[in-house]
Amino acid sequence: MAPLLSGKPMFPPVAGLNLLTVCTIRSPMTFAPSWRFPRPAAVLAMLALTASVAWADGLDSLQNFIQHTRSGRADFTQTVTAPTRDGKPGRVKTSSGTFEFQRPGKFRFDYQKPFVQTIVADGQTLWLYDVDLNQVTERAQAQVLGQTPAALIAEATDLNALKVDFTLTAEPARDGLQWVKAVPKARDGQLQQVQVGFDGAQLAALEILDSFGQRSVLRFGPMQLNPPLPASTFQFKPPAGADVLRQ
Repeated sequence: MAPLLSGKPMFPPVAGLNLLTVCTIRSPMTFAPSWRFPRPAAVLAMLALTASVAWADGLDSLQNFIQHTRSGRADFTQTVTAPTRDGKPGRVKTSSGTFEFQRPGKFRFDYQKPFVQTIVADGQTLWLYDVDLNQVTERAQAQVLGQTPAALIAEATDLNALKVDFTLTAEPARDGLQWVKAVPKARDGQLQQVQVGFDGAQLAALEILDSFGQRSVLRFGPMQLNPPLPASTFQFKPPAGADVLRQ
């Protein structure tokens, strides 16, 4: 769902990512291969909840989500904690914005605070737009969403499809939520594990740990289930004058 650069995440050419595993993005949840703290922005992609169906544990909630939720919209807050270094606690960065998704493979993160950034996946291309830098990073979506949190939410068609790339286990309930843990079977990526928390039928949290020890937590507000989303939601055109990096 990239190397972190101090202050703000960037998109330098690097293999593998954090959440979406895209490349060095100027965001905390970005996909940087370094522990250096970037500015919160994610990825991916990650998304939202399940329909009103009975559940028994996190795996059931995830399966219901995959089967019954085709689109969603919610506010989110993201907290990124850098790994401990030299015995000192890692710095913490918080960002917030809105999130929308539509299966299969389309989602949009609009970061509003403290920095404005946009991440859009249109089914073919993943775009990241940094307003402050006036810079757009473009990457083929197929190269990015494999074994990432975004694959858990936006790409999967059923639980068995997920099990091809992830080892899935139901975790004990905590914080009033039901949890499922997903560990990538391939060990050459930057994602170590992701835990998805459900409050009843609704996706409530996404916790991501990368191979560099950086922890990203997304908390979702109440989500609109299966709203009709216009096609323009997942369309992106680089602004005039923006520097476009294609990877």
